[in-house]
Amino acid sequence: MVNRILLVDDESAVLSSLRRSLHHEPFVIITSSGADEALDIMKEQEFKLIISDERMVGMQGAELLAQVRQRYPQTLRILLTGYASTKVAMKAVNDGEIYRFFLKPWDDNQLRLAVRSAVEKYDLEAENRRLLAMVREQALEIKVLEKRYPGISRVEKDSYGAFILADVAEEEIKEMLLESEKDFPG
Repeated sequence: MVNRILLVDDESAVLSSLRRSLHHEPFVIITSSGADEALDIMKEQEFKLIISDERMVGMQGAELLAQVRQRYPQTLRILLTGYASTKVAMKAVNDGEIYRFFLKPWDDNQLRLAVRSAVEKYDLEAENRRLLAMVREQALEIKVLEKRYPGISRVEKDSYGAFILADVAEEEIKEMLLESEKDFPG
């Protein structure tokens, strides 16, 4: 997946500043001037990260990030605010499960590091989901084989810890593989 990031702020100067901060990074940056527009954009494209201002006309950033969490739970969320309100920060953390919280003006280096870290976290979590799906599929294949050939998945070890495999004729192995391929093509 492309390293796509959505920046949301109703002030064009802030969007320009954020874009400049991330200019040399390997990200596709999309901007939005409001929460409703951001949600519409997210219907069309997949994002690894959304960075939103807290105080915007219409829907506030914490509310936007809470909706993003519900609709697109894999997308990581960062909140920007010019106001260090503990109440706002707690609401954003609790409702939107934000990844990071930055005060304006932000430090460009810290922001870049947070964005890189968020994209890396997204990629690692996606790989974990892929591997988990593969393990579940393989476990199902083993259950099917065990049902057809009781004892096939039983593994024993000798006194040195080496695996002892029961003798299975080569033709029988070929037959099992062919049947397995019929059940699980590809």
